[in-house]
Amino acid sequence: MKPDGVYGPGTVRAVREFQQKNGLAADGVLDPKTLARLNLSRRARELPRVVEAPDAGAAEVLYGLGAALGRRGGEDLGLVYLQLALYLQPNHALALLSLADLHEQLKHPRQAIKVYERVPVASPLRRNADIQLAVNLDALDRTDEAKERLNKLVAERPTDIDAIMALGNIQRGRKAFEECADVYGKGIATIEKPERPNWLIYYFRGICFERAKKWERAEEDLKTALKLYPDQPHVLNYLGYSWVDQGVHLDEGMRMIRRAVEQRPDDGYIVDSLGWAYYRLGNFDEAVRHLERAVELKPDDPTINDHLGDAYWKTGRVLEANFQWSHARDLKPEPEELVKIKQKLESGLPPEEASTAANAGKPKKPGGG
Repeated sequence: MKPDGVYGPGTVRAVREFQQKNGLAADGVLDPKTLARLNLSRRARELPRVVEAPDAGAAEVLYGLGAALGRRGGEDLGLVYLQLALYLQPNHALALLSLADLHEQLKHPRQAIKVYERVPVASPLRRNADIQLAVNLDALDRTDEAKERLNKLVAERPTDIDAIMALGNIQRGRKAFEECADVYGKGIATIEKPERPNWLIYYFRGICFERAKKWERAEEDLKTALKLYPDQPHVLNYLGYSWVDQGVHLDEGMRMIRRAVEQRPDDGYIVDSLGWAYYRLGNFDEAVRHLERAVELKPDDPTINDHLGDAYWKTGRVLEANFQWSHARDLKPEPEELVKIKQKLESGLPPEEASTAANAGKPKKPGGG
């Protein structure tokens, strides 16, 4: 933030002209809030300039205001200030990245791509823009194009862990778990001495290994992530739930999930894990209590609603179970889950499911064997 009184008449004219052209103010009159934020005053015109070019100084402050507003939930007003900054200084790379980021927050990938394309080729931030551009291409289901761009970036700079992570994340999001584990592995290979910030890539590779049914390798990566970042709630949740689901390390697994919930009590997915862990152990009353809370936090998640339906069924609340399953069905679950939900709506939980839940608490070999 610049000191009070650094904006002169040139800045006033520039802001007024921009607002007129973009329908932000009638007759080119600045509104009081804009005047206040720009600290325009008689005293300002009497002070010496603290920047060489007034437009550059104004652009810098407008960028700061826009970026701050965007981070604090004021996306719409943030867009206005960032566009103002870019009107004054069209090649302001940080303002461009912040504007594109706001479009991402607002789920406008097409607009974000257009802004990323405007980042100057010579800018040190151009590579960041190219990575995020690819991420937004994937959001538009232009996944092949996104992967092609990222593979090119990785080929140009094989140690660029940001590009590697972006490529792995796209493949993980598309459920290409073997491929994403391999990509994350390339990133891990570039790390000479793992440190705390590296926990995320081990965590992501662990997820990919687990989903690819390579539990021993998944467990190793998840433990490494937890060693790098002790008490990290997402890792505690994933590893702890995996153990409980397999019927191994039950006490430690439940302790880890509870600790994750303590840190993230408003994270519906983590609360769901605790409820479903109780379900797997046959403690259906506790399962209902936590799963109801999870549904409050994530009412539009089909899996959590499905879990609550199962728990209701186990506690004899048949009407409520069918309601939750119907709701889960209408929330567009994955195709394989939709089949199971429809079967439950027709005939309830299968009889063998009762013994499966009860046996979850019996110790098994690691890996589910």
